[in-house]
Amino acid sequence: MESVTVIIMEKDKETGFLEKEIGSFTVEEHGELIERIYMTTEEGKQIVHMIVTTSRDVEDEEFASILDSYDGEAMEQVILSIEEVEDTYNPTWEVTFPYVDSQDGMEERMQRILNAHYGELRRIDEELQK
Repeated sequence: MESVTVIIMEKDKETGFLEKEIGSFTVEEHGELIERIYMTTEEGKQIVHMIVTTSRDVEDEEFASILDSYDGEAMEQVILSIEEVEDTYNPTWEVTFPYVDSQDGMEERMQRILNAHYGELRRIDEELQK
């Protein structure tokens, strides 16, 4: 897999407009799982919203099984929250975590989240193949 460069923009919570670039970060693996990413400031805290999905289009009968089987506990040490995103073509989740004011720190956190997400998708795929 190739590394992916991700640009995080700050999103105005009231208008929904992307206002300014916060930074550019590289993830070495599983960057294709990021559907979109942005940062908001909430109560003086910078929060990153990373929307992640599957690496393939899933069949209709798999959709609910994937959502029902998904367990975000592997990420809970590095995230604030994880929620299912409704009305999407493939199973999708919004992961929030605090912005880290360090290039290496952000890249490491993003990679840990993506690795955990990828591992969970693989576990579910193996269960569905049985």
